Amino acid sequence: MMAEYEDLLKELGPPIAAMRHHVPEVWAAYTAEHRAVMVDGALSAKTKELMALALAIVKRCDGCIASHARGAARRGATDAEVAEMIGVTMLMDGGPATVYGPRAWDAYREFAERYRSRSADGDT
Repeated sequence: MMAEYEDLLKELGPPIAAMRHHVPEVWAAYTAEHRAVMVDGALSAKTKELMALALAIVKRCDGCIASHARGAARRGATDAEVAEMIGVTMLMDGGPATVYGPRAWDAYREFAERYRSRSADGDT
């Protein structure tokens, strides 16, 4: 399988680094917020990644889809969980989710295969 979404995240690296250089306080605050939110609490970190992936679909943000598909895969989301979440986005967002939902599915599958193969090999 082509590493399309991993490549997208790599492609975003240099512009993100430039923004981090130009607005370091803003970027640091966003990073701190992300770290504070994406932990287990009343909602599991996996559930939060699935929610973020749903919002990425509705917002039509390919970079966000790649990031949160990777996060969902890292946190052990199952194919069934991701598929049902995409179904909810289709219910709530209609036609555009029939385009961005499958993109999210492909991104999730790309990362899920990578993380599952690492687990099978004993890597994390």
